[in-house]
Amino acid sequence: MTLCTAFIRRNTTDDTPCGLHPNPEPHPMSLRDPNVATPNKRKRIALVISNPATSSTTGWPVGFWWSELTHPYFAFTEAGYEVEVFSPEGGACEADAMSDPRDPSGYSASDLISLGFLSTPKLLALVKDTKPAAAIDRARFDAIVVAGGQAPMFTFEKAVGLQKKFAEFYEAGKVAAALCHGVALLRYVKTSSGELLAKGKTVTGFANVEEDFADEAVWGLGALPRGTHVMPWRIEDELKKLGVNYVQAGLWRGFAVRDGNLVTGQQNFSGTETAELVIETLGR
Repeated sequence: MTLCTAFIRRNTTDDTPCGLHPNPEPHPMSLRDPNVATPNKRKRIALVISNPATSSTTGWPVGFWWSELTHPYFAFTEAGYEVEVFSPEGGACEADAMSDPRDPSGYSASDLISLGFLSTPKLLALVKDTKPAAAIDRARFDAIVVAGGQAPMFTFEKAVGLQKKFAEFYEAGKVAAALCHGVALLRYVKTSSGELLAKGKTVTGFANVEEDFADEAVWGLGALPRGTHVMPWRIEDELKKLGVNYVQAGLWRGFAVRDGNLVTGQQNFSGTETAELVIETLGR
């Protein structure tokens, strides 16, 4: 019996056609053994991406950023974690065009992890039919991780269900994480006592120096008139005003920080760092 035949027989019944098991069990993306501590009770992550929107400053379509979904997803699954993808409203989600490694701009051309994700139909399907964040069953998950992209800056103020769910995880002592512009959520999330969750906490997120870079880039291309900013407000400025200890590692450097069970990542190059900090906190 060949290895292939053995695998097929293992995953089918005698009375069902080969490969057409009526209730197939999910299989890992590779045969690599993640060596988890409790194989029958793997850690579970609720990974939230933003719904598509239109920028009120540029008029451009905006969404989530591919690497902020794919890099954490890869890190978590390689560690043996199970991941489910949600969005504030549920339904199909769209990514910011420049986050696609196939985009003609070439901006994300070196992102091989996202390219692999986009080339795998079963993974790509995860963003086409997301469940609403309000439907996340906190008892089933060990952490919530909120990805960024441009859309959160325009939509998270009204994402009340996501705000409440994030606070629930945090107050239950579970890991609550956000990265890049997903950290915009911390401008609005309040605890059950009505206090801003991030107040007094050490947090990172998309830095002013990176907003400056983005603005200069679009002005240089003539895509926007000089003085018209890509974003309607800035995470670093607003969080500092709210009493948050904002920190960052420099322009486009991968960086994440943990304050208790609150984890934040700086920008789109910090997906792996954010996930690794979550894994370090939760264990395997």
